[in-house]
Amino acid sequence: MAKTDFKTIDEYIAAFPGDDAVGLKAIRKAIKTAVPKVEERISYQIPAFYHHGWVFYVSVHKNHFTLSCPPPSAAFEEFKAELAEFKRTKSAVLFPKSKPLPLALFGRMARVQAKANADAAKPDKMGGKT
Repeated sequence: MAKTDFKTIDEYIAAFPGDDAVGLKAIRKAIKTAVPKVEERISYQIPAFYHHGWVFYVSVHKNHFTLSCPPPSAAFEEFKAELAEFKRTKSAVLFPKSKPLPLALFGRMARVQAKANADAAKPDKMGGKT
C-alpha cells in the first residue's frame, strides 16, 4: 500500500490487492445494508462509517481485519459472547484472515451501534440529550 492520503473508501480499498479488497468490500456492504443511512468517511486514513456518531472504523492488516469504535461501544457490549473468540482491545476487534468474516454479525453490530448513537443524540423532554 503506497498511497496514504485517502479521500474516499473506494481509494482505500483500491490500495489493497485480492482478498483484502474483497474482504473490505464485503464488510462495507454488510454495514451499509444494515444501516442504509450510514455516511461513509475517511478518518485517520481508514474507512469510517457514521450515523449520529461513529458506527465503525474498518481497516485491513497483514493477518487480520479490524472493526473499531470509540468506547463505550454498545455493539461490542451487546455481542460480547459472540466476539469472545476474537482478539479484542477496549476499542477494537481483530478478525483473522484465516477464518471467514462473520458478515451477518457485522450487520447486527452495525444496527445496534447506529441505534445506540441515534438514541443518545435524541433530545430528552427537557431539551438536553438523553
